[in-house]
Amino acid sequence: MTNRLANATSPYLLQHMDNPVDWWEWGEDAFVEARRRGVPVLLSVGYAACHWCHVMAHESFEDQVTAAEMNRQFVNVKVDREERPDVDAIYMEAVQAMTGQGGWPMTVFIDHQGRPFFAGTYFPDAPRHGMPAFRQVIEAVSSAWRDHPDQVDDQAGRLVEAISGTIPVVGVSSPELAPDAYAKITALFDPTHGGFGGAPKFPQQPVLEFLLRVRDQPWATGADAMLARTLEAMGRGGIHDHLGGGFARYSVDRHWLVPHFEKMLYDNAQLARVYLWAGIELGRPDFIAIAKSTLGYLAKDLARPDGGFFSSEDADSEGVEGKFYVWSVEEIHEVLGDRAGPVIEHYGATKEGNFEGANILTIVGRPPGDLEASREKLLERREGRVRPGLDDKVVASWNGMAIRAFAEAGAALSDPALIEVARRAASFVIENLMAGDRLMRSWREGRVSVPAFAEDHAAMAVGLYALFAATAEEQWYQAADRLVGALGRFARPEGGFFTTSDDGETLMKRPFDVTDNPHPSGNALAAEALLMSSLYSGESQRRSDADSALAAAGLLMESHPSMVAHHLSVLDSSRRTKELAIVGSDWQRLASVYYSRFRPQIALAASAVGTGAVPLLEGRTAENGARAFVCRGFVCDLPTSDPGALAALLD
Repeated sequence: MTNRLANATSPYLLQHMDNPVDWWEWGEDAFVEARRRGVPVLLSVGYAACHWCHVMAHESFEDQVTAAEMNRQFVNVKVDREERPDVDAIYMEAVQAMTGQGGWPMTVFIDHQGRPFFAGTYFPDAPRHGMPAFRQVIEAVSSAWRDHPDQVDDQAGRLVEAISGTIPVVGVSSPELAPDAYAKITALFDPTHGGFGGAPKFPQQPVLEFLLRVRDQPWATGADAMLARTLEAMGRGGIHDHLGGGFARYSVDRHWLVPHFEKMLYDNAQLARVYLWAGIELGRPDFIAIAKSTLGYLAKDLARPDGGFFSSEDADSEGVEGKFYVWSVEEIHEVLGDRAGPVIEHYGATKEGNFEGANILTIVGRPPGDLEASREKLLERREGRVRPGLDDKVVASWNGMAIRAFAEAGAALSDPALIEVARRAASFVIENLMAGDRLMRSWREGRVSVPAFAEDHAAMAVGLYALFAATAEEQWYQAADRLVGALGRFARPEGGFFTTSDDGETLMKRPFDVTDNPHPSGNALAAEALLMSSLYSGESQRRSDADSALAAAGLLMESHPSMVAHHLSVLDSSRRTKELAIVGSDWQRLASVYYSRFRPQIALAASAVGTGAVPLLEGRTAENGARAFVCRGFVCDLPTSDPGALAALLD
């Protein structure tokens, strides 16, 4: 058996390199081998922080008997969904078409043409809860392949047909579209526990940002209440790490108590922004404090020393889910002594526990006066435990989200240290993952993976525009502009943006995704980047391309708006855009007016001395101090140096 995963760039693949399964990486070589042997391909997709991926690995992929059967009957291919979202997206469609649901680990059986013919997610090592054992599945699939090839071919054809339809482009000009979408989202709201839908419950950050963006619209009168209830409940719940900061990926229950403990960069970058701006807009310093602690977690535990952010932390440590995070009452007493009682009451800990005999910390009581000192002591004790596994690859798009969060928070909170974190991350990505307008998907230990996808170009562009707005440093604008220019390689003839570029790897189909959970899709991010670019440059074609990307999600905006909430956010901003140019040595005094509110529909360009690289700044001058120009389509009001007058013009 050849160990083909030893040189992989993915930490997830490296987790499996010592399995007795004869794994291959995704690529034509695996299909050549399958054709040579006359066997199907078994595709297993997961990611490093995935708890159930670990469970299936321990039960099946580390089992000698199961591995031997896999090796005998299949060519086995391992894929990291975070490194290859294109492959994951295509075959996840097959899983959803076949089973009505999706998730990871994903298990797909593929013919020699790359067509799926049987698919599922986690399969246990023994039959339980109505699920067959994994060995039963592989034996049944192998028998079907061997004994009923016509049925396999027919099933593959029908699955391909089911996932080959295109989403029609529909108009998004109706003034009722956003109010109707808001009403449908409101119908899913859980007024008791906050959030949307039942268990398992995800934060749905794009939906929360949509509420933030439209809260001032006359038809969105309940947005503030939904935002506040959700952010309060999540902030008090077990999904929130009350000691170290940050949030787990989702809650297994509807009241945010028991999380799946993995912590993802993209979740925390988005939630930091939502808590920041909700705190500012709603006058909630507690939300701002959560934003700061979330950014603190990212800077402490997911940031590389030389810039850039790692991808995630695992749910498991020492092979046990959540072990790093949970507490017994006895251990809290041991750490805090006589001060333990009020802290135990505050965090709702009991002798019986709320999770497998232990306690996930939640906020149920009033905070004691010395809570911060007690929290530091508990955190110090926790830092001595075996930490969950770290996925240390640097993903371009997720770093773009983090850069945006740190840049906006640094500017809004007047905290240069936060802006410096954003600068270092931006410099790292540009130096290590970008050459000209070409970007790579991820980096690890000096090696890059595959060419970047639409979401990488767009998310990094949006993040770099945010960093330019916060710093007035022209190089970030120039890098963002190069990335926006590269989006043409992803353009779809009927509108919108494919996941892969026109010179990318040929797959069974060219993936196109508009779904905005758990983070904005490449198509929505491309629309936002193009809209921002058009405001800075005045280029009408980029505005038209942004509009066509939004129209590509128009049908889902009408029917399932919570699936495309970031498209709806960008659509709302696109209907009321302004440009703000500030020039002069005292530009930050006027920029602070812009950052005093959440104004995603306004593009800010600033310069101490004026610059020729940003069209919005051309011809703007200030003799003393600074002047602000508020414009619509590059047609500007009279400039002002007065913060109060500027606030009135912006609002």
